[in-house]
Amino acid sequence: MTATSDILVIGGGIAGISAAAELSADARVTVLETEDAIGYHSSGRSAAIFIRNYGNATLRALNAVAEPVLKEPAGISENSLLSPRGELMIANEDELEALESYLEGAEGMERISPDEAVILVPILRREKIAAAAIERNAQDIDVDRMLQGYARLLRKRDGKIITNAPARNITFSKGLWSVETPAGNFQAPILINAAGAWADNVAEMADVRKVGLSPMRRSAILLPSPPDHDITNWPLFVTASEQWYAKPEAGKLFVSPADEDPVEPHDAWPDDMVMAEGLDRFEKAVTVPVTRVDKSWAGLRSFVADRTPVVGFDAKADGFFWLAGQGGYGMQTAPALASLTAALCLEKSSALSPNIISALSPARFSSRK
Repeated sequence: MTATSDILVIGGGIAGISAAAELSADARVTVLETEDAIGYHSSGRSAAIFIRNYGNATLRALNAVAEPVLKEPAGISENSLLSPRGELMIANEDELEALESYLEGAEGMERISPDEAVILVPILRREKIAAAAIERNAQDIDVDRMLQGYARLLRKRDGKIITNAPARNITFSKGLWSVETPAGNFQAPILINAAGAWADNVAEMADVRKVGLSPMRRSAILLPSPPDHDITNWPLFVTASEQWYAKPEAGKLFVSPADEDPVEPHDAWPDDMVMAEGLDRFEKAVTVPVTRVDKSWAGLRSFVADRTPVVGFDAKADGFFWLAGQGGYGMQTAPALASLTAALCLEKSSALSPNIISALSPARFSSRK
């Protein structure tokens, strides 16, 4: 027996779950997730911070639309999904150009002296800092509360989440997309491809041209809190050329080598050499040695060539909707992209400008082979 919905969503990460929750206000929606729980891959492994100035102009427009929802997530959570953190960007002499490039067009960034940077994060080596700037309004995102809140909203609206349901076969016939999975067969006139690092694989299975998605590994390391320091209120601190970044995390220090190594879609794990090299760069910038690694993990951040998400109906495949390529911006842009997905699928108006919607559209890949 085949279960019929108005909309099928492949992928139970934050992109798929948030979009499904928005759509379920006016449509029958079913989410198909490969794993035994939602948010298993990139969503569950995110550093999760809202930085207004993160990304290109299109992404910054998405950030602006998403921020009010994260602050007052009606129907998703009773309280704000954001908490104060701040982002401190430091630059050595070789990174001054990178810092200036980041600050160009940035909102809410304040230049501060190297001495002020060290006051904010006392383990930084003063002699390594030539310039610094801070975005005081950068905020941590409560990833689990956000993901589970959207999932609850989806179910409250009678949407369905089917786990252990990897797509085995995808076909289109007589105006309906059909997806065969071990958990059953499903069909709908609209199929949303929110499969993260696997989005091109899903497209290929559906006989839809790929958009050239490149999954990139990003590693994370949890270190003990530096002795004799209360790190609770430290900002996220990052080098202007993103050689590494760090922030407090549950009483410990989260450090990432900021790696971006292209890999095939898989259940990601950290590479020992990448971690060692990243920690070496971090150690050279701070006054405390790395004596122990408490935990490490990795996730996949998937980009297309222009590093802008791909959101919209495929130009050549009726009812096939792309919601992919969020890169490292998936958590903070999810509310905006979920709202846009609902607007496009249900033919409603969007808070985003036509120029931004066009910049996100898969139509920009219409010449792809």
